[in-house]
Amino acid sequence: MTVAAALTACTIKNTNHQENNPSMSTTLTLTQEWDKTFPKSDKVDHRKVTFHNRYGIELAADLYTPKNAAGKLAAIAVSGPFGAVKEQSSGLYAQHMAERGFLTLAFDPSFTGESGGEPRRMASPDINTEDFLAAVDFLSVQENVDPERIGIIGICGFGGMAVNAAALDPRIKATVASTMYDMSKVNVEGYFKSEDTPAQRMEKRKALAAQRTADYKAGTYQRAGGVIDPLPDDAPWFVKDYHAYYKTERGYHPRSGNSNDGWNVIGCQSFMNQPLLAWAHEIENPVLLIHGERAHSRYFSEYAFARMTGKTVEGQSAVVGNKELMIIPGASHVDLYDDVAGVIPYDKMEAFFKENLK
Repeated sequence: MTVAAALTACTIKNTNHQENNPSMSTTLTLTQEWDKTFPKSDKVDHRKVTFHNRYGIELAADLYTPKNAAGKLAAIAVSGPFGAVKEQSSGLYAQHMAERGFLTLAFDPSFTGESGGEPRRMASPDINTEDFLAAVDFLSVQENVDPERIGIIGICGFGGMAVNAAALDPRIKATVASTMYDMSKVNVEGYFKSEDTPAQRMEKRKALAAQRTADYKAGTYQRAGGVIDPLPDDAPWFVKDYHAYYKTERGYHPRSGNSNDGWNVIGCQSFMNQPLLAWAHEIENPVLLIHGERAHSRYFSEYAFARMTGKTVEGQSAVVGNKELMIIPGASHVDLYDDVAGVIPYDKMEAFFKENLK
């Protein structure tokens, strides 16, 4: 199919006001007080905003602007981790980058946090990638943003969504994926390919199908549970790492799925056959992948780097063209969620975006 044919196939003549109005969503209720897991900076201005994606879902976000900023600014949209809310890691990253001169937008993905979308706590490789593109839409039309200087940051599972968005939308001039999870890969293979056989995948498909039937009969969706609590003594160390963030004062938030009852059991079903990084090798604009040396999830960033560059590396930083893998010595997965360990490379991200959003 040619591009012209594809566009024709997707074009419907508008015949009424509703079809011309992309924002038909329910009005969101936004918390106005500061309820983040990190202190408010006196170097930036902050306000709540909303925007819609192409499915008509209204998204809630925090907009951070450097104080006394003038002229058209470079802008960065931020989301993640998977199952978190903008009051946690993404807001922290956004505020830090605003302190460094960027206009930033930390948003709750569809079906989560203060954003719209029903039923709650569903995930989608398509819709959650679209959420980044919708954030770019919003930033592109702000009077104080230069639409030619927009980047994105995806954290944890939204690192994979960010890379997918960069492969789809050349308006994204620079992408950072921090402590990335490839949600397709982990759902298909399990951790470290522990469930990577056709028989094991079929068992997962059968279990999800049975859960759908049960949910439909019940008229509700069973939740999978967030980070396990209380923590068993024999829990893997990376689960203890998650617990130390999501289930303590350090990172707990009442709207966070990971801090509470988690995703719907069937929430991630569509990742089973929709590979997020299928077109990562065609990303032309710069990408910076950041991961901790000790992180159980490091192999996701190494896999993404290989997809983009054809170069396989393990446990070391590497640069190929305008794609870079940065490994933080001694850092775990959750060390890149907040400032407790002091290892998030804000200076590196600032330099990366200033170089590529100029």
